[in-house]
This record gives sequence, structure tokens and C-alpha cells, in this order.
Amino acid sequence: MPHGKVKASLSPGTTPGPTAARRILVVGGGYVGMYTALHLQRRLKRELARGEVEIVVVTPDPYMTYQPFLPEAAAGSISPRHVVVPLRRVLDRSRVVIGEAQSIDHAKRTATLATLSTHEEGTGPVEIGYDELVLAPGSVSRTLPVPGLADHGIGFKTVEEAIGLRNHVIEQMDVASSTRDPAVRDAALTFVFVGGGYAGVEALGELEDMARYAARYYHNIQAEDMKWILVEATGRILPEVGEDMGTYAVRELRGRNIDVRLDTRLESCEDRVAVLDDGSRFPTRTLVWTAGVKPHPVLAASDLPRNGRGKLACTTRLAIEGVPHAWSAGDAAAVPDSTSDRPGAECAPNAQHAVRQAKVLAENIAATLQGAPMKEYAHSYAGSVASLGLHKGVAHVYGRKLKGYPAWFMHRVYHLSRVPTFNRKARVLAEWTLSGLFKREIVSLGSLEHPRAEFELAAGGKPPKDPKESS
Repeated sequence: MPHGKVKASLSPGTTPGPTAARRILVVGGGYVGMYTALHLQRRLKRELARGEVEIVVVTPDPYMTYQPFLPEAAAGSISPRHVVVPLRRVLDRSRVVIGEAQSIDHAKRTATLATLSTHEEGTGPVEIGYDELVLAPGSVSRTLPVPGLADHGIGFKTVEEAIGLRNHVIEQMDVASSTRDPAVRDAALTFVFVGGGYAGVEALGELEDMARYAARYYHNIQAEDMKWILVEATGRILPEVGEDMGTYAVRELRGRNIDVRLDTRLESCEDRVAVLDDGSRFPTRTLVWTAGVKPHPVLAASDLPRNGRGKLACTTRLAIEGVPHAWSAGDAAAVPDSTSDRPGAECAPNAQHAVRQAKVLAENIAATLQGAPMKEYAHSYAGSVASLGLHKGVAHVYGRKLKGYPAWFMHRVYHLSRVPTFNRKARVLAEWTLSGLFKREIVSLGSLEHPRAEFELAAGGKPPKDPKESS
């Protein structure tokens, strides 16, 4: 099959058809996928206008999620729609295909896709050809074979999970307020978070703050009635901000009556009971799993070289090692850190590197097409910031350590500067300003997860079973 040809039509009128243009296929619509396509649009503006090049972005969602804002979305400080960036608006000179890449055959320059329409049509996956491949599908949650985890665990990687968790926490407060069973009340007011990285600590800090505020509106719930437990398998939390700031974060959380368990693992959560390896047992209706990520399964379904941890082996030019016309960056890629003194050091899989790598990657693809020299990626890690709730945080930036309000303020300023598009910056800033002037919203919109329930019941059907109640 000639490069740049689609073997099967994905969907008439909306998806790439046969073309003589050189096709750049971007798999993934996260940090790397979106920013790479965005920079390619700018660098290849003339080629795109002449029809010599086309950019196709394959992504399961029509938006990019700015994940550092998920904890604030869960706490209600930011509207969910302002945490995401619509890809079709930003990538106005690219073709955006909503679907999943199931496998990559780079030897044939083809990717096998499953889209929303292929299921409806019953045609099965389709193949799309390409000339240049950017494989940046990101990562997926890393789970362990913990009994009961699949039934009762709640993730915190998507905006849907963040809002679902907010609704769930408030619903549990409603359950505790209305029940006459002490065991049900205790389980409803016990919240267990597994994982002491950014996602777990920031989510716990923001939600505990929100729940503490909401408790004042319940006649029979005090903030002290709630149990918040953080379980971390290693001896420290937030390793990115350094040992001193990690120790401070533990003290700060424990000062808020949050039970931080270091060097502790979750052994089981069957029957809604969290069992830890130190012998502790906590009946709970809320178990949030944020214990790391792993490479996306599509990497294993490709013929591209990977390292021992399942990531794509890349060069400092962000090309996949030993493979022409294939590129990667971000979570999926093992990129050498040329600024480190440690032999074999790799760039950390975080947004700070991903955004910068995407720019160099796009420039190198453009250079390849235009016959220009390529660049090497090198960026010294600037540091990290983390929020521990409203007006509380830790930071280690350019060798300086901050804590409390200054760190929290730096966290907001940094991420406001990094969230894509002026539109999103303005909306987030406006929401922060309004939240400082007015009281927090404490409404649960759990019905959003089952929007047809009331109508189905009125029409004589059975209401859908809430998976949280059946689990």
C-alpha cells in the first residue's frame, strides 16, 4: 500500500481519504500529541496550504486534559470544561480522528484504528497509512492484583474520574448524615488514597479541604468525624519536590488529622474493607488508586523497539532508536537526559519535559521534510510545585524551597502560565477570582453519571444499577 493511503474508509466525509500528500500521523491527543501537531501546523504552514503535507491526530477523546488542574476540578475550584482544551479548535489545520490505535506496523507504515463509527458499521478496525509517525499515546493507570481493587477502586487520571470522585465524596457525606447505622456512617466518612505521588497527594489535599468546608453545612457531621488515610509503599511522598519538602508535606497533612502511612501497602479491599500490610483494617466506601502509571498497551502492539520497562527507546532528537520516520516523547518515550551527570539518566515523564519535547520533535520532523538540520533535546529540570489544598503547598524550584502560601501561589501561577490557549487562561483566572469572593459550591451532581435514570423509571423501566452501590 502506498504511503499516505487509507486502506479502508473510516467514516465518509470526516476522516482522511486517499491523498498524495505526505501524511504525519500523531497517535495521542495529550501534551505531546496536541503540542506536536500545533507546532507542526506553524512550521509547515506553507506545505499544508499547498496540500503537500497533512497532519492526522488520532485520539480517544476530542480534547486534551490539563491534568495538574484535576485536583482543583475535583474540589470545585475550576469548572470541568476549563480543564480540557478542545482539539478541533486548537488544531484547525489538522484532521482529528476520534478513535484508538490498536496496533502499529511500522514496517508497512500502517496503523490499525478502531473509531466510534467502526463499531456502529460493524466493519471492524481499519488501517491508515502514514509517512511519519509520532507515537505519543501517554500512559494508563498501573494497577496491582489487589483483591477487590477492580470492584471498588476509583481512579484519578481523567476529568470524568475527578468529577465523579467529587460527586462521590459529597454523596458519602449525605449517606453519613442520613443513616442510623454507625457502621455505615463510619465507612461513608472514611476515605483511603493509595499512592503518594502528585495525583494522590494533591487529590487528597484538595478533597479534604472541600469536605472540611462542606461539613459546616451538615447538622450532624463535624470535620473531625471524617478519616482521611494516605497509603504510600515507600518511605516518602512527593519525591519530585525533594526529601525536605516531602517531609514537610507529611507534617502538614498529619497536622490536618490526615493519617499518612509510609512504607505501607494495600493488601486487599474486598467487601469494602481496606486491609493494609501493617494489620490495619478500614471499612470504607471510598478507595482512590493513584499508585503510578504504565506504558500504553499500543506500544507492545507495535514493531518498534522498547526498553526493559516497556517504553520506546528514543534518541535525544526524539526519534525512535534505529527506526526511520518514527518519533516519540512524553510518557511513552525513554529519552536520554543529556543535562544529567548520571550515566543512562532519562528525562522524567512529566508535563514540563513533554511540552518542551513536543516543540523539538515538531521542529525535527519539519527539518526532515525540509532538508534542514535537526536539534538535540536538552532541558535542565526546573523543579516541582505541588498543592496540598487551598493556600497550602510545597515547591522546589531552581534550588529554592518554598512551603505554605508562597508555594501554593507559585503552583497556581506556574500552571496558569502553562495551561494551553489564552481562552483557558482567562477562564481559569476568572474562576479563581470568583471563588475568592464567594463561597464554595458543595453540590453533588451524581445524577450526571446516569442522565436517563429518571426518564427510564417514568417510562416503566428499571433504574440503572449504580455500580458504586452494587460493588
